[in-house]
Amino acid sequence: MFLKRNSPSPVTTKLSLKSLMEAAGDAVFRTDRRGKIFYASRRALKLMGMEEGSLQGSALSKHILAEDRTSIETGLTEALASGANNRINARLNARDGVLWFEFQMTACGTDDTQIEFLIVCRDISRQRATEERLRRMATHDEVSGLPNRSLLSDRLRMALAQARRTEIGFSVLALNLDGFKKVNDALGHAVGDALLRVAGMRLRDALRDVDTLARVSGDEFVAVLPAAVDPEEIQAVARRMISTMQLPFEIEGNCLYVSASIGVATYPQHGDSEVTLLAHASAALHRAKETGKSRCVMYDVEKFNLPEHDVSMEAAMFDGVRNGEFRLFYQPILDARSLQIVGFEALMRWMHPELGAISPTQFIPMAEANGLINLLGAWALKVACVQIRDFEQAAGRNLYVSVNVSPRQFRNDQFLEVMDNAMSLSGIRGGQLLLEITEGILMSDPEHAEGLLTAIAARNVRIAIDDFGTGYSSLAYLKRFPINVLKIDRAFIKDLPESIKDAAICNVVLSLANHLNLTTIAEGVENDQQLRFLSKQGCAMIQGFLTGRPLPPAEAIKVLKSGALPNALHANVQI
Repeated sequence: MFLKRNSPSPVTTKLSLKSLMEAAGDAVFRTDRRGKIFYASRRALKLMGMEEGSLQGSALSKHILAEDRTSIETGLTEALASGANNRINARLNARDGVLWFEFQMTACGTDDTQIEFLIVCRDISRQRATEERLRRMATHDEVSGLPNRSLLSDRLRMALAQARRTEIGFSVLALNLDGFKKVNDALGHAVGDALLRVAGMRLRDALRDVDTLARVSGDEFVAVLPAAVDPEEIQAVARRMISTMQLPFEIEGNCLYVSASIGVATYPQHGDSEVTLLAHASAALHRAKETGKSRCVMYDVEKFNLPEHDVSMEAAMFDGVRNGEFRLFYQPILDARSLQIVGFEALMRWMHPELGAISPTQFIPMAEANGLINLLGAWALKVACVQIRDFEQAAGRNLYVSVNVSPRQFRNDQFLEVMDNAMSLSGIRGGQLLLEITEGILMSDPEHAEGLLTAIAARNVRIAIDDFGTGYSSLAYLKRFPINVLKIDRAFIKDLPESIKDAAICNVVLSLANHLNLTTIAEGVENDQQLRFLSKQGCAMIQGFLTGRPLPPAEAIKVLKSGALPNALHANVQI
């Protein structure tokens, strides 16, 4: 006996279709070809806070945020014309506020009179919020909420384009908070960050809506003032900014006081490019701080007595960073007895496409003065930490890399974070990294130095005093700070062993290091006599042209694999 399968009833089909539509998305609508709703899913009604039937006959666009209605209407037209699904992102007025939805539109029907649209909506509010947070993180400073250096660069390019088009100039103001470091050191970064947030709001309120205020680093801000070129107008704005900083800051129960110094450069009088304007505003800022602080100084090339070639070189340096013209070379550091390479000092080089190699003595002071050293230093630290892994693989043994830290880097609040990121990225151990600092860094702010060096030592990263004996005469810091290595300056090496005074100084340093359990490295070793003297007196390591000039990474790897010293000045010097 055969049983005949029953066909589904119209009621069952209708219920199944409704169930499917309820499950199809966070909200489902059916509209006529003009966009009038004749069906809305229960989830859509709940989401919009509507009663069943209340949406009947109303236009879908009426429930869309006004700015997005054109997008919805265009989307319906395109779906009808193409006969395919069309996706549009738009904001819907929901019960709990405005929400982002993805609208998937499909035109259905057999002829023009029966065409309708099936619109399936998916809530993408969280996705859009995440994307917006990421976009904001990329363009805004996390602490103050102000535009960061990246967004500032975009605004400067826009200001330049508009000024060239309209032939109306603009101004760039570089501002620095006087006394902020003392607040930060005394009360901690949390209070310092809170002060920066309030300072940012005050400075923003002192400017016009069309102006841009950015926090570029630490306590440094930059403002761009479109169409402001009159000195009196600029000074009036600067006075408002300085005045608002002089009011007391009530932060976590503390009444704090700081002031502000400002430097100004205008387009086109003081520069016709982003880098030149920023460099000249920064130069004016330094002059303001040097001449009393809490004041505004306009850039003046004659008063500042800055040679034009220095300004051009500084601008070229900013371009060089963007164009990847900076490189790291590595000078071998050898055990003074076995002459085996134990590490490398990372040395920064600037390879200009037209001028060739630029001396570090020329570009490092400029980078230190204009703040670019923080960016270059962070880059060098990361690259050097990654490179030492390749060197170890080539040598088949443990090695270390030595990286110089400039005064401005050392004072930067983010230095410890930069170092941690470099070590995390490369995966190296603390013992594989040696940081070289000068005596002056320690003595200019001993309290800050002690705290930072203690944190560095806690990570097993070693600390070397570079150019030992040429800076402060006080030796108290050798007891106070966690120092591991003394680097004997080349000034005491170049006349060895003939110079009785240099020999006496080296013997004293080596004896002192031995009694304090410190490692010694002699710099600038250039001949066998110097090497034999230092080795006999107990110097642990050497570096210099005798055993190797600074090398590109690929050549350093070849040396490690071959076991031969590069650029040896004497045939008897061998590993």
